[in-house]
Amino acid sequence: MDDASTLPEHVAKNREYWDLQAADYVASGERSWARDEPKWGIFGIPESEARLLPERLDGRDAIELGCGTGYVSAWLARRGASVVGIDNSPKQLETARRLQDEHDLHFPLLLGNAEAVPYPDASFDFAISEYGAALWADPYKWIPEAARLLRPGGELVFLTNGLIAVLCMPDYEAEGPATDRLRRPYFGMHRTEWPDEEGVEFHLGYGNWIRLLRDSGFEVTDMIELRPPEGARTRYPWMSLEWARQWPSEEVWKARRR
Repeated sequence: MDDASTLPEHVAKNREYWDLQAADYVASGERSWARDEPKWGIFGIPESEARLLPERLDGRDAIELGCGTGYVSAWLARRGASVVGIDNSPKQLETARRLQDEHDLHFPLLLGNAEAVPYPDASFDFAISEYGAALWADPYKWIPEAARLLRPGGELVFLTNGLIAVLCMPDYEAEGPATDRLRRPYFGMHRTEWPDEEGVEFHLGYGNWIRLLRDSGFEVTDMIELRPPEGARTRYPWMSLEWARQWPSEEVWKARRR
């Protein structure tokens, strides 16, 4: 177990925040572990449409950066990957370990920070984050760390909030979902803290994402802007289906380690 007293300030804040949030994610974790086909993001877009996973995972070494309750890692393991999950929240990992026992599907689960993973260089063929590190870790630290962990030709996939959505979200959840008005500057985006939440998010502009990935040793292979189907639903009050059908509420980045 890592020593909480030595964690970077934003990592310690996010551990405390997610230990408090963990109970609200138990039921969704249970549902996701039970699914045969993965569903992604806040609207549950099926893998057959979103295409986040490689065609071949059998025999590959994989890591999930910010695994939460571990359901993405479970999907990878069922497809033949040798997978490791790492997460910053002890409470989230408690749920993940219970669900491993219930589904009789076990793989290593580490308490730790995705900005500093205790594995040697070039340990993995595939790295993924659905939110997790992609939202809650500093990209200027976790992206180079993902590059270090991946072998040449290894793939990185991460899903996070759509940049336009972040620009259009009100400051306070009680104000309702994102609107068609820009609420904050695009330039200088990095660390983001909402007035009514205790966690620390990270968002970058598109050019900064591309430069960071390239400077870290990646080739960007795709960026998918997810659009939910008609009739989709989400439990998150900061986004509406009407908005997400017009502008991307979530985006997926894909990159290959050079």
